[in-house]
Amino acid sequence: MKEKMNKIPVFYACDDNFVKYTMVSLQSMMDHASKEAQYEIHVLHTNISEEMQKKMHAMENANFSVQFDHVTEYLHSIQEKLPLRDYYSKTTYFRLFIAEMFPEIDKAIYIDSDTVVLGDIAQLYAYDLGDAYVGACREQVMIQEEVYGTYVEKVLGVERDNYFNAGMLVINCEQFRKNHVLEQFMELLPMYNFVVTQDEDYLNLICHNKVCWLPQKWNVEVFGQIPCREEEICVLHYIMVSKPWHYNDCRLQEYFWESAQKTSVYAEIRKVLESYTDEERKRDAESCDRLMQTAKDEIAKENNYLNLVKAGKLKSKDRLEVLEKIALYEREGRFGEDVEEDPPTRELQPSEIDYLRKKLKSRIKTRLTYKVARTFLNKIIENKQLIIKDVIGTEHMDALTSGAVITCNHFNAFDSFAMQIAYEKSKQCKKRRLYRVIREGNYTNFPGFYGMLMRNCYTFPLSSNRDTMKKFLSSMDTVLQHGDFMLVYPEQSMWWNYRKPKPLKKGAYTFAAKNHVPVLPCFITMEDSDILGDDGFYVQEYTIHIAEPIYPDPQKTQAENVDAMRRKNAAVWKQIYEEFYGIPLVYDTAEAVQYVGKPTNIA
Repeated sequence: MKEKMNKIPVFYACDDNFVKYTMVSLQSMMDHASKEAQYEIHVLHTNISEEMQKKMHAMENANFSVQFDHVTEYLHSIQEKLPLRDYYSKTTYFRLFIAEMFPEIDKAIYIDSDTVVLGDIAQLYAYDLGDAYVGACREQVMIQEEVYGTYVEKVLGVERDNYFNAGMLVINCEQFRKNHVLEQFMELLPMYNFVVTQDEDYLNLICHNKVCWLPQKWNVEVFGQIPCREEEICVLHYIMVSKPWHYNDCRLQEYFWESAQKTSVYAEIRKVLESYTDEERKRDAESCDRLMQTAKDEIAKENNYLNLVKAGKLKSKDRLEVLEKIALYEREGRFGEDVEEDPPTRELQPSEIDYLRKKLKSRIKTRLTYKVARTFLNKIIENKQLIIKDVIGTEHMDALTSGAVITCNHFNAFDSFAMQIAYEKSKQCKKRRLYRVIREGNYTNFPGFYGMLMRNCYTFPLSSNRDTMKKFLSSMDTVLQHGDFMLVYPEQSMWWNYRKPKPLKKGAYTFAAKNHVPVLPCFITMEDSDILGDDGFYVQEYTIHIAEPIYPDPQKTQAENVDAMRRKNAAVWKQIYEEFYGIPLVYDTAEAVQYVGKPTNIA
């Protein structure tokens, strides 16, 4: 029985006038594709004639199938969210619909029709995207042309060498759906009308820092200096006015014509070239000039996108909703509830978790994951997604001679990385291991890269299963008595960029009192950096404050120590907050008083 071949979905988007160039691109792809895979070619369209569809279907073979996907019905299904304007239905926007239109597909290739494929498309599909939204190549126009480079930096807030060309993408459809990329696009559309590269600008904003950068050979634009040797080119992209069917002197045109000659539309394409007039070429040049002037106008506009964002007039709808929810929860005293949805959870069984990494398999996974996590941490620091301004009080951590429960406020998914950095700055990182208490759902159901970190970076998941919690508590005792550290978020909720300390629950202090070890209270304060995040808010600069350890009193009962240590921790956090920000700790509710210290005023 013949083994089932891998299926590779490849998408084009075009209209009836452009489909003949799609056929040339497809022909070149077929000529260079591995025979060990099955290729499903999708053509997204609204108006391709039956005649042209038949011509393209005639190209099918044992490895390549072709189907035409009419998007009109889908566009109508989302018209309430996406009011249809003329340019919404342009084929260039169709790539944004792929993940939602085809929920069964986890990864797909999108490629423009003005391309010639000279490499094996199966090798392109094989790239591991991780949690990136797209695999893409850097846009050479932005890198090599000063005006356009300035445009993306001054209007979009994207570095010119971190802007990708959207004419060839490996789309992580799973991440598109998970992170609601289409919804983000629909939110951005009414906020600002990008008029230079349109959908490419929207995609770069949404996918900023979520790009798996592919070797430039996979999208070689016919523009300026070619970024690789000609013999290395895998995809040629005839961008802007560099079209072989319009210009006899188009660079690298021989690759296009070699494939075009093998198609049934070769004569039509030659006729297009022969009939293309000098007047039309003049209009091409004028359109290039107009586009450059448009970019200059956008740079000069007082109310361009980036300026509006900096002025606080364009902020992420999701983040604004989170802030509104935080204000509501504070007023209602719901400090122990998360304001953002956790991943769904299931009961963690005792057999699923090796808390102390006693098994060789667990230890190997942890070591490998730590290496990956370190690379990731370096990357987010380099990209200024995580900014540590200062770590104050490392001497308090250095002075510890036993295991300890480290407490910290919880306000961002990256604050655990911040505490990792604080731990590594101390002398203890060579003596004692740092573990982290996490939620059950983060361990059992968190997907992708972050799920891998949750399961393998010395994490201690809580559980709704009684037997698993017995194992948790026993392992906790072992860790602390062995002399290691346990990071616990005693607020037991995460509020995005919330600067105030929230009321503290008993758990962390129970662990410490039971094992006769100190609590090391840490509190992270925040300031706006000069880096504007993709959500329209400034990335925060963190100062990590490590206070003096709080020791249990041997003369007190465990319950008395739990209460006393919790109160002392709350007082320390309150003091750090008020001294750093220079304002009294005030809430919109009286519910927070008990374990954060009495506020100066209740609003």
